[in-house]
Amino acid sequence: MVIRSLLISALLLACKAPWRTAAWDPTWESLDSRPLPAWYDEAKFGIFIHWGVFSVPAFDTEWFWWVWKGGYDGPVKPSFQKFVEESEVKNFAYQDYAHRFTAQLWNPDEWAKIFKRAGAQYVVLTSKHHEGFCNWDSRNLHHTWNWNAMDVGPRRDLVGDLAKAVKNTTSSHTNQKLHFGLYHSLFEWFNPLYIEDMKNNFTTQNFAKHKSIPEMYDLVKKYEPEIIWSDGYGGGHSDYWNVTEFLAWYATNSTVNQTAVWNDRWGRDAMCKHGSFRTCHDKFRPSNLTEFKFENCYTIDRGSWGYNRMAGYDAYETTADLIHLLIETVAFNGNLLLNVGPRADGTMPPIFVDRLVGMGDWLEVNGEAIYKSKPWNVCQNETASTDVFYTTTVDAKTGDKTLFAMIRSWPEDDKLRLACPETTNHTQARMLGVTKEVAWSAATEKVDSGNAASSTARELQGKTKTKTQKPGMELDLPPLNPATIPCQHAWVVALTGLKNL
Repeated sequence: MVIRSLLISALLLACKAPWRTAAWDPTWESLDSRPLPAWYDEAKFGIFIHWGVFSVPAFDTEWFWWVWKGGYDGPVKPSFQKFVEESEVKNFAYQDYAHRFTAQLWNPDEWAKIFKRAGAQYVVLTSKHHEGFCNWDSRNLHHTWNWNAMDVGPRRDLVGDLAKAVKNTTSSHTNQKLHFGLYHSLFEWFNPLYIEDMKNNFTTQNFAKHKSIPEMYDLVKKYEPEIIWSDGYGGGHSDYWNVTEFLAWYATNSTVNQTAVWNDRWGRDAMCKHGSFRTCHDKFRPSNLTEFKFENCYTIDRGSWGYNRMAGYDAYETTADLIHLLIETVAFNGNLLLNVGPRADGTMPPIFVDRLVGMGDWLEVNGEAIYKSKPWNVCQNETASTDVFYTTTVDAKTGDKTLFAMIRSWPEDDKLRLACPETTNHTQARMLGVTKEVAWSAATEKVDSGNAASSTARELQGKTKTKTQKPGMELDLPPLNPATIPCQHAWVVALTGLKNL
């Protein structure tokens, strides 16, 4: 009996071990208290993929169906109606596009290689957009019949195939496995169940309980996404969507409970308030440091999230603009989720690949300033004239701290003037990708040795002027030419031995 009691006591103690998975309650208070899994903050850069039936017309916007039909009793946009009349048969229905969403040339492993080359650390695929088409094998769910990728169109589990390819890919930039996530639209524009609930002012929950929430459980159980990127809550409150109950299960009992993260688009009460990270609105771009972790979801094609055949060359962001955006986002405590829109046949437009490769080339040189970095609590960026942003890192073994000054425009006189760092006799500077040390001098100012405290005395002529050290420094950037420049678009100087680091 004594031995049995000791064994029972040991088991009870084991259950209270610090590595035991926490149980999260289905309340925002509990869920918001959950620490952000480290991998997400360290990743900094992910890929968003908008791919669905809307990729077939590929006309102007992924909201094609909504605009063409005029939304809820709105006017039909003439250009959309004309496009359909000139390209399709009479009495054509949007659902007919699904038969041409074939993914016949799609190679998920090739996509994963592109994302790896880009330096991305996670990938978020559209599992279902507002049109309601399911990109996964959802045939076990009653309300998705004949409107999913297995029943019509690709006749292939798009989510499952890409999940496998991404999870089997290791980043050459960080030597970490890529993480996989799923975008999921809570509502569906023209689903009769949703329209009925909406007309009832969301006092009924037929759509949420029988369609949307079962889909999310299905996605997590089948594909184990570490990110659930929710969107399209319509006018519903998070209670209507039964969100906290799902997220508590996701964070406590799912197979990815310890690494799972989610955004903030769960209802009109949750937007920009509740989530592992916050998106607030599309292309959310704070102008200063945020207390919360945010994500800037941004499009390479400025006008559309899905593939748009109508886009001209000027519709796309340049590689320099995207690198500058990544720098700014990370300095202010964010991640950049950069969106691409593949074609309906599964091929990736070359202009998207070009931009992603450009990002990866820059990160190959300067990833040290991005991955696993933290915003500098002293100063996140210099004045607009110098166009410099800061991040910091701490060496896990030595505890040594490094400040990275990320330069988005090269100074004309090759001298970089920084006001924020306070130098010491041990300060060192180096440019990433360049072997030689960067010469620097402490910032100084002239003062009146006679009476530095008196403005009147400073105005007097003939007083002896001396220099005194002040916060800041001036760096002589190394002379570079096309053969020696380490990268394009932005450059990084690493600083150690600072007083205020």
